[in-house]
Amino acid sequence: MATLKEVQSKIVSVKKTKQITSAMKMVATSRLRGAQVSMEAFEPYAGKFAEVLASIAGSAGGNNASPLLVPRENVKKVAIIVCTSDRGLCGGFNVNLTSKAEKIIESDLEGKDVSFTCFGKRGRDWAKKQPQPIDDEFLDVVGGNIDFSVASSSGQKLINSFLERAIDEVYLIYSKFINMAKQEPTIKQILPIPSLEDMALESVEEETNGDTLVEHLCEPSSDALLGAMLPKNIFIQIYDALLQTSTSEHAARMRAMDNATKACEDMVDELQTIFNKTRQAGITADLMDIVGGAEALKG
Repeated sequence: MATLKEVQSKIVSVKKTKQITSAMKMVATSRLRGAQVSMEAFEPYAGKFAEVLASIAGSAGGNNASPLLVPRENVKKVAIIVCTSDRGLCGGFNVNLTSKAEKIIESDLEGKDVSFTCFGKRGRDWAKKQPQPIDDEFLDVVGGNIDFSVASSSGQKLINSFLERAIDEVYLIYSKFINMAKQEPTIKQILPIPSLEDMALESVEEETNGDTLVEHLCEPSSDALLGAMLPKNIFIQIYDALLQTSTSEHAARMRAMDNATKACEDMVDELQTIFNKTRQAGITADLMDIVGGAEALKG
């Protein structure tokens, strides 16, 4: 049985750990508010952009309007954008994202040449252990103030590689923020861009709630405008994924630190019970020694 001093030292140690986890929870809560505000502020722009793009797509010349819309007959090289956090202590947040990447590589992309573009140190560290190469990495981006230029620069590199036929497909893996308690690892194909018909249908269902899309008059032509907007659509999807992942990271860390704080409280209660029992056993042993000594003197 542990001594009183050992149990007391454990109680002090667990209480200090509780203070740390409680402080980290407060920091994550504060950062979560800021990240959620940025994510929600970007949603109207992204929604209206998708609505206009879908409207123009309806009057454009089909999938031949841009090379970004044309799927490759023989897919050999695939690029995967992995969005993770730069720091840990957020439960299984990063593991769920990297497991999503492993799953698609082992199933849908088996036998293809895969490369990674990593946002976040955790994803970069995971990718270094994989046999696939890392094309590009962006650190200290997720979790802070995310600049749109990061999404546009990375997206433009991928678009150039796609147009030069260095890659045939691009997938985006990120954490979709559902609510405070649920963040869902999500995978989305961003290159080649899905068909314009599907894009228009999705915009009608999600952005206009089933109403008819507003028709936009285009000058010089729908095809020319679509060619300029499609790359922008790639940048918006990457930027939205970074905002979603950042918000999800803070929510996951807040929940993990809350669980850790509660676990510390339970451990303190258990150790306090052990401390009381140990002290009571010590007092009982001392009393038995006193009684035994008194009886010996009487004898």
